[in-house]
Amino acid sequence: MIGESRRPKRPMDKLRASRVTATPFRCRLVVMVKVPQMGRVKTRLARETGAVQAVRFYRHTVRSVLARIGRDPRWHTELSVAPDTGTASRCWPIGVGTKRQGHGSLGDRMQRIFDEAGPGPVIIIGTDIPAISPTHIAKAFAQLRATDAVLGPTPDGGYWLVGLKRCPRIARPFNGVRWSSAGTLADTAFNLRELKVATADLLTDVDNAADLAQCNAWFGRHTLPAGRA
Repeated sequence: MIGESRRPKRPMDKLRASRVTATPFRCRLVVMVKVPQMGRVKTRLARETGAVQAVRFYRHTVRSVLARIGRDPRWHTELSVAPDTGTASRCWPIGVGTKRQGHGSLGDRMQRIFDEAGPGPVIIIGTDIPAISPTHIAKAFAQLRATDAVLGPTPDGGYWLVGLKRCPRIARPFNGVRWSSAGTLADTAFNLRELKVATADLLTDVDNAADLAQCNAWFGRHTLPAGRA
């Protein structure tokens, strides 16, 4: 009412307001993606299969993986997009939030995701693993209940998944990691050596023509064939 005196907010009022506006605690899945353009995605695969086939693989894999896991109610899914101008691209599914990856090395960008996410455990994955299923993600989040971190290995010495409980503090797993090498997983695990680390399922990423041949018949399917889920 006009002319009514306004009493100063008491500490309890401020506490109630913070509870209303605070980001809710939840499991958060962040999928790192690139806009599927020739010359920007799967460049190693493109050298063997051609740029058109490499982009086709990436586009279909992104679509099928997100169809499986993007709207699962057990976690909140968000896309971390490169380049930054690609957050509004029409290639991303409706209803899944997007955020800019920002600048820096791969380690810098992943650390930023862990540092800036709302409260709760966070898992980061890529999209060149056609066999990712909701079961894999749910298992990794379950592992974080009893551990500080989880890593999902690939046969080439890398990893397709990294997750942190982020409580009581946010670890920094990426210092000095030799990316895209046989030592990527070992370097990250070394940085987490003082914490309790779980191992998620072993999955194969598609880096070359031989990898693609193994999954070419089903990589674009929204539902995995029996034995792949």
